[in-house]
Amino acid sequence: MPKEQKQVRELQEGSYVMMDDSPCKINAYSTAKPGKHGSAKARVEGKGVFDDKKRSLSQPVDAKVWVPIIERKQGQVVSVTDGDAQIMDLETYQTFTMRIPEGEDLSPDDEIEYLEYEGQRKIV
Repeated sequence: MPKEQKQVRELQEGSYVMMDDSPCKINAYSTAKPGKHGSAKARVEGKGVFDDKKRSLSQPVDAKVWVPIIERKQGQVVSVTDGDAQIMDLETYQTFTMRIPEGEDLSPDDEIEYLEYEGQRKIV
């Protein structure tokens, strides 16, 4: 599994973190200063990269969390049928079928960018 460990204090808005065993993009990050009997806490709010669910995480800033390594790749649309597009990866020339996001209008020969993590793919 392509992921690494980082401390919570190293996270930033716009980066990725694993929440509930799924990769999420961080929307908000805030810290509370240390109190009399404890360490500083961080609150991280994110949105699932592949399922669009909102999730939150509250941890001490020196705790370790998993950070997924999500690859950003280039592809070319081969064909479009009923909300699905057949995509060819421009590096490996492998073809696969992906769901077209709502509001996107793709046609054959369009070049697209997509995210890939552990066999999951999403057009961006």
